[in-house]
Amino acid sequence: MSKVVSRASVEGIVAAVAADRGHRFSKPLRDHILLVDGVGIEGDAHAGEFVRHRYLARRHPRLPNLRQVHLIPSELFATVREAGYDIGPGQLGENITTVGLDLENLPLGTRIELGPTAIVELTGLRTPCVLIDRFRTGLKKQVVSSAKTGPAFKCGVLGVVRAGGQVAAGDHARVMLPDGHQKRLPAL
Repeated sequence: MSKVVSRASVEGIVAAVAADRGHRFSKPLRDHILLVDGVGIEGDAHAGEFVRHRYLARRHPRLPNLRQVHLIPSELFATVREAGYDIGPGQLGENITTVGLDLENLPLGTRIELGPTAIVELTGLRTPCVLIDRFRTGLKKQVVSSAKTGPAFKCGVLGVVRAGGQVAAGDHARVMLPDGHQKRLPAL
């Protein structure tokens, strides 16, 4: 991994939470969401033990669901705003918007404590699809990195729920790095 992530505790904040029963691009904001161990977010279209991503589920319905939770750093909104895109929490389909965490540069297997009891383990980078450009023309170009080092995409990370619990805006988000050799998050 080219970027070294410190072993010191990294703390951030949950800025917003969102969930939607339907497979729509954007998700409505909620006062709180409930994470369910091994399943995802109660009442969200991507919750389930097996893959819920529509394209993957049609081809391989028994694949493990590595996309139970989608997290985006709120700092992305400022970056795309500079390019003329006014985007806010939930609009890119994320469940949890954070402040103060460099999510895309965290290693595979990182666990993030959210609120009093929930834990999400990172499984990969969210791969931007054509739906981003259908949402806002040209936006995909803003979230695909041209840098030779660092993450290939800048549109959040995906994870699985390792401990359940309620999460709301204002809750803490504390990073727990994996032991041993750190691997870059793969594209999912």
